[in-house]
Amino acid sequence: MRAYQLSQPTGTDALVEVELPTPKPGPRQVLVKIAACSLNYRDLAIALGTYRMPTKPSVIPLSDGAGEVVEIGAGVTRVKVGDRVAGCFFQRWIGGPPEADTHLSALGGSIDGMLRDYAVLEEHGVVKLPAHLSFEDGATLPCAAVTAWHALVEIGQLKAGDTVLVQGSGGVSIFALQFAGLFGARVIATSGSAAKAERLKTMGAEAVIDYRATPDWDKEAMKLTGGRGADITVEVGGAGTLPRSFQATRIGGRIAVIGLLTGMAEVDPMPILRRSLRVQGLYVGNKQMFEAMNRAIEANGLKPVIDKVFPFAQAKEAYSHLKSQTHFGKIVISHG
Repeated sequence: MRAYQLSQPTGTDALVEVELPTPKPGPRQVLVKIAACSLNYRDLAIALGTYRMPTKPSVIPLSDGAGEVVEIGAGVTRVKVGDRVAGCFFQRWIGGPPEADTHLSALGGSIDGMLRDYAVLEEHGVVKLPAHLSFEDGATLPCAAVTAWHALVEIGQLKAGDTVLVQGSGGVSIFALQFAGLFGARVIATSGSAAKAERLKTMGAEAVIDYRATPDWDKEAMKLTGGRGADITVEVGGAGTLPRSFQATRIGGRIAVIGLLTGMAEVDPMPILRRSLRVQGLYVGNKQMFEAMNRAIEANGLKPVIDKVFPFAQAKEAYSHLKSQTHFGKIVISHG
């Protein structure tokens, strides 16, 4: 089978296409013929050597992929041959809070990922795709969509009428915008691109703050909410945005801390104390969250936003497109 391996974490030039034997599923495992994968910033960080979690040597990259079950191991009852599935980011996090070793089952990092033609996955490490989604659509879900669902529904306890603040137009933020719409919530977004801002508005954002023209975007967010602040803030920036997220979130509001795109820094806890904020970090989510999310996606006919689909042979070009930050929505690699 075709596969890519990251020979060393020195950049995308270290991605090498190789031929490997097709694996066989063991007990409670399934063999999935991968039809499509998608990229996340984590994948770029792993390739560049800036990722801070353990990574398997010569790892097969990418956590996100979808395909068809073509063989099942002994004892498998949850899925059958022919089922359309996506892999879970964490192969052994079924439900509840994460354990100390949960990260050791992360696809494309601690264990081999989905940028290959066939993958053996745990029986409880796959979920069935909503019927209306293509494999390309399904490949966008395991990391960004589950992360957004975890942030809004599990941590944020999202309900109709809430105000959600999202940052930028990456995969997590766009899914958060879409999910907020499903719940009847109001969305305020930030963006540094006029063109992307218009697309965010078309998708349902009530207001988009240009953080380049308005560096004090937290003050603008307060104005837009009548001085109250957002009920839930989806924080993806890190050092460059977290202090402003504190000020843009209402007293007693929730902040889901997801990314560190603008770097790391020491955090002043005073705004958290003064504003009675609930600040929680998260690392994607578990299988039960994925299944709950898929039920909502199917019930509402939601479709992921895909920026561009690259053929398998152009995996490096897909990484380069992600690095350019010109995309809007998810970048997908088709195995066809």
